[in-house]
Parts: sequence; structure tokens; C-alpha cells
Amino acid sequence: MTAPDDHDDPAAAPAPEVHKAVSPALDESGALAMDPDPASIRPDPKLAAKVSRRWPLISGAIAVVLVLLLGVLLFQRGPNAPFGFDEEWMQEVLEERSPWLVQAALVMNWLGGGVVAIFVVPLLGIAVLLLLRRPWAALYFALVSALSAGAVQIIKNIVGRSRPEDILVHADFGSFPSGHSANAATIAVAFGIIFPRIWVWLIGVAYTLLMMLSRTYLGAHWVSDTIGGLLLGAGVALIIAVPLLQRMSTEPKKRVPLTDG
Repeated sequence: MTAPDDHDDPAAAPAPEVHKAVSPALDESGALAMDPDPASIRPDPKLAAKVSRRWPLISGAIAVVLVLLLGVLLFQRGPNAPFGFDEEWMQEVLEERSPWLVQAALVMNWLGGGVVAIFVVPLLGIAVLLLLRRPWAALYFALVSALSAGAVQIIKNIVGRSRPEDILVHADFGSFPSGHSANAATIAVAFGIIFPRIWVWLIGVAYTLLMMLSRTYLGAHWVSDTIGGLLLGAGVALIIAVPLLQRMSTEPKKRVPLTDG
């Protein structure tokens, strides 16, 4: 008998080659490249910092541009030409006036204007931030308080809009934008940036909205004035924050004892 051919033995036959559908990645030398470890992938800190500074700059610039466009529109319409929604809102306010609500609005009037808003609140905020050892935050708060108030007065005198006739308080010249609303928005955004907590933002939003409502309730401003003040105050606070964000981020977030031990 002849010996069986090795090629006739199924066990001896080589296994067919199985081709994978996925092609391996090769590096520049042609060697098989290893998949990167996901834990080793980290965002570029410089890029992250750049992105974090970009959103307040863009948002603030848009807000300020909207205020300027609204101011141009009001200037062209004339000092005694409120919008239709301004008149409708004022009519609703006049119908809902009551003694205790007027008193509450007068408290907001005192808190958001005059000596209290221009000197007391900024100086108190600066003092608190310095006690917390946040000098850059204190500088930021001082800058936004001064620049916001200055921008309000410049726009008021350029636009020259008349205030509503049913005003219950003594007020300076110019209705647009609302200085009280701008001041409230500046404080809200500034402290929201300095102390980035949800509850800080919520308190700031509530305070700003109440201030805007009180200004129209007292007949000191048209509702469009308060919207302009909101945009201007928030816009200034956002723009000024950009060059100081990195400095403020290095400051302690919690209070540091003033004495050792």
C-alpha cells in the first residue's frame, strides 16, 4: 500500500486565513500604533482658558451694541415718543398701584440710586472683597461700578429721552437707560462672576428684575428704559471681566483667616 498523502489529511491542512474587517492603524514608521489611553487625553489648558474668556466678551459686546442701537432708535423717534408696549405697560402699572407696593418700590428706589448706589454699595463691596483677600475681585468690582454708572450718564445725555408723566419720585435728566436697572444688573453679574454659585446668580437675577419692575411701578422709567439698563449693566460687567478672569481665578475662593493660628 502506498502511504497516504499528507495533503489528503484534513487535520494536516492549514487553517484558512481569517481577514479582519478593521484595518490596524499604522504610525509614521509603519509599525502598529497603539490606541491612546483615554485617561491620558487632556484638554489644552491655554485653549480652555481662551474659550472661557471668549463667551463673556462676545455676550457683553452684543449686549452693549443692542443698547446703542436702541439708543439710536429712541434718538431718532424724539424725546416724547414711547413705544406702544411702553404705553401699554405703564397703563397696567397705573391701574395696579397700591400704597404698600409704592412703599416697597420706594425702598428699591433708595437702595438702587443716589448716594447708596454710587458710593455706599461699591465701597462696601470693595471692603468685603478685600477682607476676603480678593484684591483683583475688588478692583474688578470698583471698575465695573464706575464704568457702568459713567456709561449710563453719557447715554442719558445723548439720547435725552423724557420720563413718563406719572412719576412718583424725583429723578435726574434722561430716561434711557435706567440707571437703577443698570446698577442692579452690574452688581448681579459681577458677583455672579466673582462667586460662581447658582444661588448667587438666582439672587442677582431676582434683585435685578425687582429693580426693573419698581422703576416702572414708580413711573420713573418706561419698560424699554429698564431693558436698556439691564443690557448695559450686564454688558459692561461681562466685558471688564475678561482681562481679569485669570487673575481672579487664582484668588482664594473661601475666606482666609486674617490672623495665623
